[in-house]
Amino acid sequence: MKVNVKFFLMVMLAGLMLSSCGTTSTVPLTGRKHSLLVDDQQVLSLSTQQYTQLMSKSKLSTNAQNTALVKRVGQRLATAVENYLKNNGAANELQFFKWEFNLISENQVNAFCMPGGKIAVYEGLLPVTKDEASLAIVVGHEIAHAVAKHSAEQMSKQLRQQYGSQILGSVLGSVVGQGAGDLAAQVAATGFSFANLKYSRENEYEADYMGLIFAAMAGYDPQVAIPFWQRMSSNKSAQSSEFFSDHPSDANRIAKLQAALPEAMKYYKAAKK
Repeated sequence: MKVNVKFFLMVMLAGLMLSSCGTTSTVPLTGRKHSLLVDDQQVLSLSTQQYTQLMSKSKLSTNAQNTALVKRVGQRLATAVENYLKNNGAANELQFFKWEFNLISENQVNAFCMPGGKIAVYEGLLPVTKDEASLAIVVGHEIAHAVAKHSAEQMSKQLRQQYGSQILGSVLGSVVGQGAGDLAAQVAATGFSFANLKYSRENEYEADYMGLIFAAMAGYDPQVAIPFWQRMSSNKSAQSSEFFSDHPSDANRIAKLQAALPEAMKYYKAAKK
């Protein structure tokens, strides 16, 4: 079979360009490094737009007690995250967080946190969480996605796939000529949705761990994570929700959380002093 050398070289060039462009970011707590093609400011702008649109179409809960609960849990976690970032040389990251906490009147067993700390909890989740500490485990998990920049990581993967499948010179030229400044807009044009984003299993495990630690830092007992996830596992409406899309198996998730509990308890005991 005859090999098209020119085409092969273009493929190699495209691969090298896509692997070398972008910025390297380090995930707090885990220390994992990932290469991002989109910058924080653009991700924040897109997420703010999407959150505003979603909230304009959503009905907020009229339950004052539950609404206050969500805001209280969210603010305690936000404060813990901000303190951690300040104390660990990442205070510059705080400029990208504009916290907002809302309870949506809808019977979904779900919650999400968009980049920038735009958080929504659905009323259908509260009967499963049952208590404040368990709600903190969920909200901590969602906040962890934002702190770890998992959305930007998934956006970057989409962009690499787009450019990897279009190796012609015009596409390569757009990567070189326009830079990261236009990349987020290109992803947005494909219908990228932060609220319905499917993270990888690796992202989910990382958010489980980070969320557990964040909840402990905020003074919530991390041990409630195990019975909470057991309740989620046995809840049929939870199993059919977006919350479980592409998520790790229940057994693996619980096992990893149990393994992280001794470390989380250290943070919890320090927070309770």
